[in-house]
Amino acid sequence: MEPKTIRFIRRGELVSLGNVPPDRTLLEVLREDLSCTGTKEGCGEGDCGACTVVLGEMEGDSLRYRAINSCIRLAHSIDGMALWTVEDLAADDGTLHPAQEAMVQCHGSQCGFCTPGFVMSLFGMYQNHVCRGERITRELAQEELSGNLCRCTGYRPILDAAQQMSGLPPVQVDEATLLAQLKRLGASGPSSASSYLLPKTLPALLAARAAHPDAQIVAGCTDVGLWVTKMQMRFGKVLDVTGVRELKQVEQYDHHIAIGASATLTDAFDALVGERPQLKTFANRFAGLPVRNSGTLGGNVANGSPIGDSMPLLIALNAHVVLMSTRGHREMPLEDFYTGYRKNVLAADEVLAWVKVPRPASGEFLRAYKISKRYDDDISAVCLVVNMTLDKGNVARISIGAGGVAATPVRAVQAETFLLGKPWTPEAAREAGKLLRAQFQPISDMRASAAYRSEVLGNLMQRFWLESQGLAQINLENFKLAEAA
Repeated sequence: MEPKTIRFIRRGELVSLGNVPPDRTLLEVLREDLSCTGTKEGCGEGDCGACTVVLGEMEGDSLRYRAINSCIRLAHSIDGMALWTVEDLAADDGTLHPAQEAMVQCHGSQCGFCTPGFVMSLFGMYQNHVCRGERITRELAQEELSGNLCRCTGYRPILDAAQQMSGLPPVQVDEATLLAQLKRLGASGPSSASSYLLPKTLPALLAARAAHPDAQIVAGCTDVGLWVTKMQMRFGKVLDVTGVRELKQVEQYDHHIAIGASATLTDAFDALVGERPQLKTFANRFAGLPVRNSGTLGGNVANGSPIGDSMPLLIALNAHVVLMSTRGHREMPLEDFYTGYRKNVLAADEVLAWVKVPRPASGEFLRAYKISKRYDDDISAVCLVVNMTLDKGNVARISIGAGGVAATPVRAVQAETFLLGKPWTPEAAREAGKLLRAQFQPISDMRASAAYRSEVLGNLMQRFWLESQGLAQINLENFKLAEAA
């Protein structure tokens, strides 16, 4: 198979690139092939935001803008989309875009290395909020800039810039022309005889998986991208599920929602938060926005990292996964999907297609705890999610998911069994904490020691008890970032 041609729209023109290997990153193509050196390489792992660019993708008859990390995004994955880099924002006469001008006026840049990434995240905010007549609050600015790191400014002037954009002369993208161009790209369709397979329908995906069981599956590439950039792994054939229309959907049913494996983490968490608003802070802390805009819930689940945050949550919500192949489909509880460290029950011709999440139960009390060294944009040392329903003071339903304490994401069956049917008391919470510590034997690594993880695991059950009694000041849910004067 030959590398297929990548086609995308940039500056209103069609860009067509041939002979791009399937495992080449978008950042490599931008800097080395297109000489777009404004986009910087910082960490190479989607952590710092210096490489941020913005993608535009058709959703129905409208355009969706997403700021993403180009360092871990495979170049072929943007086929059929629009792309903006920091070089594309200023007008032909040199007039700066509001995202750039606001940074200048607010003195939001010092050494300048991170500035292009911040500008592109600001551009994404401008398109998604200012152009829609929405006000950018301090809280929103901090939330959507969480994937960008700066060592110089202390962030205050950058947050100022985010809020100042709307007061500058407006700049509009010609969306009607761009949508027409993207429709023509979509109508031409990609080649199926290539080393980068990007099927657009579910039957095409299943057929491709059956025909190419040796292909590396990617679904956003926020993990596989690290294998390329950090582990120097190479893939001669890639099967990308993110183009499958059916699997981009989040479907609502009477008793559950079904999240397609191609739905981004942003869209998946929006659906989960829509059902359970108390998950908002946990969703925002999953990763920075550029990672959530690229990564998918299906990819996070299939990758099965023991420190992935979505799996403890889904286990506590009693989620099921649906696996599909040309032979049919099968369904199972999420915790039964894993067989060992980053190992699962998927057959060579199967893909994970859907994650089914039950609707909230009446009286459900749910808390999701993420313990990490850095509050934003960091990986968990310990993750614990507890979902409980009481009936006359007794535990009628209880489900607990844990991460960072075993080789796989796990259900805390010992604590669940102990609590079920018992009165919900401080003593019951303490005993459940002891059972959490007893069930798991975590390891020591760069994020935390085994002793710390074990201690925190039990302490979080005590925190759950306090919050179930109405104590609010022990968490950050009630903290609101003050508006600038």
